[in-house]
Amino acid sequence: MSGNKKINFSSGPAALPPEVLQEASEAIINYNNTGLSILELQHRGKYFEAINDESRALVKELCGLSDDYEVLWLQGGGRLQFAMIPMNFLGEQESAGFIDSGFWAHNAAEYAAYYGNAVTLSSSEKDNHTHLPKWPATVPHDLSYLHFTTNNTIYGTQFPNVPKTNVPLIADMSSDIFSRKMEYRNCAMLYAVAQKNIGAAGVTLVAVNKHLLGNVKRKLPPMLDYSAHAKARSLLNTAPVFGVYTSLLTLRWIKQKGIDTIETESIKKAEILYKEIDRNSLFDCKIGKDDRSKMNVCFGSRDKATDTAFTEYCSVRGITGIDGHRYVGSFRVSLYNAIPLSAVETMVSVMQEFEHEYLKAR
Repeated sequence: MSGNKKINFSSGPAALPPEVLQEASEAIINYNNTGLSILELQHRGKYFEAINDESRALVKELCGLSDDYEVLWLQGGGRLQFAMIPMNFLGEQESAGFIDSGFWAHNAAEYAAYYGNAVTLSSSEKDNHTHLPKWPATVPHDLSYLHFTTNNTIYGTQFPNVPKTNVPLIADMSSDIFSRKMEYRNCAMLYAVAQKNIGAAGVTLVAVNKHLLGNVKRKLPPMLDYSAHAKARSLLNTAPVFGVYTSLLTLRWIKQKGIDTIETESIKKAEILYKEIDRNSLFDCKIGKDDRSKMNVCFGSRDKATDTAFTEYCSVRGITGIDGHRYVGSFRVSLYNAIPLSAVETMVSVMQEFEHEYLKAR
């Protein structure tokens, strides 16, 4: 890889492992010495069939899922899932429950309200999502499903685990899938969009328990029916071949590295960055320590002038992608799996240097 590559802390599309970028770039010219680019492979041909099969098998392996689950590669991002989930699992007179931990979780509930009753069981909105909403002590047994977002990318909070529930649990794991050990089997369905911890943007991973399929409450065209996608092995339409391929490369990288090692590194990366934020006189994190995300570290500074100065200071030093979400502002440093510890150590050093120089100049 190029020696002048920047440190990319973007929340998404985000950094990919160098090994994945290298192999993917070679495949664009010549995939596995076939004389064809990965961009030219027939999505129903034998080469992509092998990619599709291996990638879906690796998802099951890494998540510890049995053959009771179907693994699908879809398109349309998270918002299409927000719509497809209630289309498939929520009747017009039925209710689904939602844990509102922020923008994306709230969005999922808004979409569900088009198709049935969306019931918010818990929310942290009144405190501007600076902490996690409390998990409900009891979940109504008559809910069609309960939806929650494991990690909040915009505000920087993260649930510590995936609890068992008495109704089907559906989890949006877009920003922390494969970053730690989780009880994926507690979910009736989980989904994650790329690119954060899986392949190139444009592909969406869905793992759904077969028992949830085939119970659609309304007439749907096949493209909006999970059962149809499962029957077609994600090949109902032209597959996002390159997105699935880079996902496969990333899944291989994750398996080789090991989830235990990735989780240990994630804890360490978050620890040293939060420690510097809490120490540094120019920065502040409003998220309670017990609720802080290990994937998306969100923090502010004294004022907009400091925000601008620090962003420019980082840019000159090859650090990019630290702007906070447009609804929140300030900073967001995303520590996905492809971000090495050394990059976070560099970030901390830059923060320390900036503090020294900025205060000296003032």
